[in-house]
Amino acid sequence: MSKIALLTDSTANLPKDMVAKHHIHVVPLKIQWGDDSLIDGVSISTDEFYERLEKDPQIPTTSQPSIMDFWQTYEKLAKDYDSILVMLIGSVASATAAAAEFDKLPLKVIDTNTTSAGLAMVVLAAAQAVEEGHSLEETAVRAQTISSAMNLLFAVDTLKYLHRGGRIGGASRYLGTMLSIKPILEFRGTVEPVARVRGMKKALAYLVDKVVEEVGDSGIQVAILHSKAPTLAEKLKQMLEQKLTIDKNYIFDLSPVIGTHVGSGAVGLAFYPTRLNVSC
Repeated sequence: MSKIALLTDSTANLPKDMVAKHHIHVVPLKIQWGDDSLIDGVSISTDEFYERLEKDPQIPTTSQPSIMDFWQTYEKLAKDYDSILVMLIGSVASATAAAAEFDKLPLKVIDTNTTSAGLAMVVLAAAQAVEEGHSLEETAVRAQTISSAMNLLFAVDTLKYLHRGGRIGGASRYLGTMLSIKPILEFRGTVEPVARVRGMKKALAYLVDKVVEEVGDSGIQVAILHSKAPTLAEKLKQMLEQKLTIDKNYIFDLSPVIGTHVGSGAVGLAFYPTRLNVSC
């Protein structure tokens, strides 16, 4: 059986125990915060990031891994693996450019068009395929199929961070709304508005209803995401379980890089129908 290395970026923010269990490798993004140059999830933890975000008047900026970052990672993985599957959001150009200069083993780069919990679930599905003994090509097909079906919806407490970071997309028309209005946003490669509701209670109900509308009675794989809002995340989990057949239900923290763009208090979910997760 071939040894396939699974490589993703730090926006997936997979817990360390999952990374270790499934032998997943991570290329971190970078955060510039005033004079501090930080590495996502390495030199600043999720908890440290959100604590500082609430107190620091400066809003940090982020940058993607470089071509050299990817090339050096490929070189390292080539020592222990027969092939590499790279699953990313945003930094595909750098990963692909590095791959063009690398010929030691087969390598595939996939733009998942999802991030955070959505990217995490794509990577975990790929890990399952590898553990089942599938080839690089078969594992890549599974990852691409799930990426195409993945939806990621979330509610933010404020649009300030998305606006400052230039990631707001069509949701810019929600700027300046009352504090009690919570925008519901969708991410499939870009951030786009879906709805706006009054209060987080209605936001959670909207998220659940949207999933029911899209998936119906079929089972789903779902991962809840939040930025320093564990109570909201747990409440959303309970609401989903009351209405849906959930085959897997994770809760993930938003990484510092994603937190840079959404701030504290965001909550949402990524999901896809279980029926897609078929054997390769």
